[in-house]
Amino acid sequence: MKSNEQRRSILKKMLMSGAALFGIGTVNASQGNSSKKVVGEIIKDQDIPLFSGGVRHGNTLYVAGKGAHFEGDIEAHADHVLKELQKELERNGSSMEQVLKVNVYLADLADYKGMNKVYRGRFGSKPPVRTTVATYGGVPGNSLVEMDCIAAVN
Repeated sequence: MKSNEQRRSILKKMLMSGAALFGIGTVNASQGNSSKKVVGEIIKDQDIPLFSGGVRHGNTLYVAGKGAHFEGDIEAHADHVLKELQKELERNGSSMEQVLKVNVYLADLADYKGMNKVYRGRFGSKPPVRTTVATYGGVPGNSLVEMDCIAAVN
């Protein structure tokens, strides 16, 4: 049986060859791409940067996952999360109508219908592509839903 390190090495080689096959390039962080800009707050853990709330790269904005960390049902949580995404997008020169991709993470797949009730219509007449999954073990921070997105920027 192969060790975890050997499996990771094999997976990395497969991913790299797949990326080359489909024309996807990789960027080495040490090359210093000046068009990459952190636009959201830097989330820290014990004064050590953990992740960025948002990053703009060229005309694309990547917004980190937003959750709802309060008591409430799926509709209240989904509404809060969507409002937080909208604020982040608008603060950085984008909008809900310019969102290209949304990932939705549900703590319980039974909340799918309630989340959709709130989600519907929030991105204009041409909604973005979306992936929705139920997470194993729940969403961090006890949120019933977390969403992240990728958007175009003016």
